[in-house]
This record gives sequence, structure tokens and C-alpha cells, in this order.
Amino acid sequence: MAQLLAATTTTTTPPCGGLLTARASASSRGCFLRALPRSRAMASASGADAAAAAVAPPSLLVFSGGTAFNGVVEELKKVTTRVAHVLPVSDDGGSTAEIVRVLGGPAVGDIRSRCLRLSDESTSEALSVRTLLGHRLPLDPSEAKLEWYQIVEGEHALWDGVSQPYRETIRAFLVYFHNEMLRRSAEMFCFTNGSIGNFFFAGARIFFQSLDAAIFLFSRVSQIPAESLVLPVISTNDRLTLGCELWDGTIIRGQNEISHPSNGRKEVVNKDCNSCSALPSRIKRVFYMSSEGSNLLHEVFPEANRTVLEQLSKVDCIVYAMGSLFTSVCPSLVLRGIGETIASRSIPKVLLLNGSHDRETTGLPASGFVTAITDSLNRTYGYPDKSLKNLVSSVTVPLNRFSANDWRNYASYHLLALEDGNIPQISPKDYVNALLVPKGGQIPLDIKNLSSKGIFHVVTVDSIHDGKTGIIFDPHSLIQALTSLISDRRFVEPDLLTENVESVC
Repeated sequence: MAQLLAATTTTTTPPCGGLLTARASASSRGCFLRALPRSRAMASASGADAAAAAVAPPSLLVFSGGTAFNGVVEELKKVTTRVAHVLPVSDDGGSTAEIVRVLGGPAVGDIRSRCLRLSDESTSEALSVRTLLGHRLPLDPSEAKLEWYQIVEGEHALWDGVSQPYRETIRAFLVYFHNEMLRRSAEMFCFTNGSIGNFFFAGARIFFQSLDAAIFLFSRVSQIPAESLVLPVISTNDRLTLGCELWDGTIIRGQNEISHPSNGRKEVVNKDCNSCSALPSRIKRVFYMSSEGSNLLHEVFPEANRTVLEQLSKVDCIVYAMGSLFTSVCPSLVLRGIGETIASRSIPKVLLLNGSHDRETTGLPASGFVTAITDSLNRTYGYPDKSLKNLVSSVTVPLNRFSANDWRNYASYHLLALEDGNIPQISPKDYVNALLVPKGGQIPLDIKNLSSKGIFHVVTVDSIHDGKTGIIFDPHSLIQALTSLISDRRFVEPDLLTENVESVC
């Protein structure tokens, strides 16, 4: 296991005595090697760094859940693997719910789902590992339990193609998960539709007493590229519960109850707005609450993952992915430091609009999605002392990582604030400056309202029809459009974005 987990760094010196350098080719996305004489190496170091930066693939940070964005991950990997995937840890449905009920801890389902999509599949063994960790047990309880015992005892056909070192490593944590489950003799665990990847993740998290360590292990086992990060928005070993407040004052506890209530039934999740009853009122905000809480008095304020804040301060583009707006994206936005950092950056900040409504967004136009994101980042509702009002005192990333344009945004914001005598909340255009919209989608595209919020860049992207979810982005067209936005200089010079609304097919 030590060999498997070890992160190695290799320095190579070519026979001619020069220093070995790598430069990426923009057209092929490959790289070639050339040797520089030692006498020239130091003199050309700064130039080499600049050249490397010029041809480096773009870096992104994506706020998403564990399902909708998965469909474009493969296409994104063809362009860049320099992506920080930020996911919530408050899911309380399906296989994750059963693990949290019996063993406690944060929800790992969304993280496991994204890790699997990022995992290597270039060899037959890598495919076997991916198949094993992506496997789900049958819906029938007896059949599920029987198959689980075959897997944990190493007798199932899923182990075929997995070499002994990988087999021993993976099985060790499955056995550890099983033993921890048996220790909770008062709780009968239900294996129905259980995810082997979730069980492995839970075993690793409990063993290391660290969610980050479990992600590191999973990443090594599934051979995720080193520059691809899967980050829980809250780094914790405790259970987290999501709550929401509706505009009529109703409080709903639990992500599952907000997006797709199942009434306690064990079934495959369906988030279509026609598959469950409508909410009595639209969602005003989401927040975190104590695991035993049921009202606003039990609201808690966890800290954002420091690594997420660091990544936000240096990526080339921020993406709010399609999916469940209030239960997949917004839970990552309401934490202190997230809004402050995003507002300080002069980069593309792109909303990928859903192709259809779900229970959370029924009747909401495109500008309503922007408003929900803005209110979440500003922490507009809830405790007044927790709202985003003062960027100077609230920014939590190293200021020496700001670019010149970041500093210009930062300074102009506070000069305006000083002139007015108070510091206003940040406007929508500081959080979202472009929309990518699937062609033929159901969400009303209210251009006038978007432009009134300072959003003037709307791009229509080719779409496809999915039998389960309806209109979705064509993955290739989406990544192509996103890449084009990242290279658009108007996002580095924000004033240029106030010309006119642009719609591109």
C-alpha cells in the first residue's frame, strides 16, 4: 500500500549535461523535450516560464453536483485536466444516506461519482478497477447482501482483471467498512442499490479519520491525473445537513427532501419536476443546520475548504455547472470567503444553464438562476452579520496571488464604497459574466433582465435529447464554447463586456 500511495517526483538530466524541459503544443496538446546547455539554463529560466504559461492548458474551477456535469467530464479531459471539481458533502439520499445513517460522517456519493468519471481507463486493469468501484448492488435486499459478501470475500467476478496489489488495497478498505458496520449492531444496514465505491470511500475515511485522505487514496487507486482535483467544499469528518427556507417561511430539512422526496422508499433517484409533488413556495435560500435540528435556530456556519479558496484565487475560469441549482451548486456558494474571492477575480465566470426545470426551479427564468447564485454568494438572507458586506475584512485568500486586474477590481470596489460612505453588496455581474445555454432548452431566456444585471454575453450551444432528463448540452459543443470564452480577452478587461448582448449558435 505504501508504494501505491507514494507520490513521486523525478528529476531527469540528459546525457549531454543540459537541463530537461517540457513545452506543451497547443495544437496537439502533447509535449516535446529538448535539452538546454547548463550555461544557458539560468539565463533563460524566466523566458521558459513565460513560454510554458503561454501554452499551458486552461485551469478551471467547477461548482457542481455529482450527476449532471459528469456527462461532459470526458470531453473536458481532452482539452485540460487542470480542473478543480468542487462538490457538496450534504447529500442524504440513496446509498449515501444509508452509510450516513449507520456510520455517520459526510456524504461521499457526489465525490465518488466525480472521481470515477476522472479515473483512468487506458488499460484493461484500470477499466476493471473502474468497473468494480462503479458497481451497484441489486435492488432486492437479499440479492444485494449476497452479492456484497461475494465481493468483500474476494470471490466475485468483478475482481477479474484486478492485480494482486490493487485487489489487496481495495479489499482491505471494503473489509474495514464491513467491520465498522458490524460494530454498529443496533443498526441493520441495508445493502439495496449500494455503491461499492461509496463503501470503499467510507472505509477509507473512517480508517484515516479524514475525508481528504480518503479522496487522496481513491485518486491514487483509480489513477486520476495529479492536476485534477476533487475537492469537498467543506473538509470535515462530521455529518452535514442541508436545509432550505421557502419564501412562505417553510423550513425543509435534508437535501433529499428538498429536491426529490422519496417518503422513505429505497428507489433510484428521479429529479424530474413531474416525478414528485411541487414545493409549496419557491426557495429563498439554502443553509446548513445541525444534524438534529429542524428550524432556523439550528443553523450552523461551517468553514469553506481552504484549498477551494486557494484554487479560486488562481484559476483561469469559474464555472457554475448545470444540475440541481439549490442542492448541488448553491451549498458550495453560501460559505464565507467563496463570494468574496469570486468577486475579486477578472476572469470568465460562466453559468451553464439547465435544459429543463426540476422541482427546485419550476418556473424560474434564466435571470432567476443568476439571482439565486448572487444571493447565495452574497449570503443575502439569514443572519445579517453573516452577509457579504465588506470585502476588505472578509477576503480569505493570499492577496499576493491577485493579478493586476484582480487588484483593479478590488481597489475600485472600495473607492466606490468609501465615496458612498457604506459598502454595498456585490452585484450579479461580479459573479456571473457569461451564460452558456443549451439550444431548445425549457428555461426562459429573459435577455432584458439579464442585461439589467450587467450580463451581456449569452451563448447558445448545440444540444442533444436525453431520454431521462430531456434537453442537455452536446458535450463537444459545450467544451468548445467554454474554451472560446476562456480565451476571450473581454473577460480580462470587464468594461468591454458592456457593449451588447451576444448570442452565438
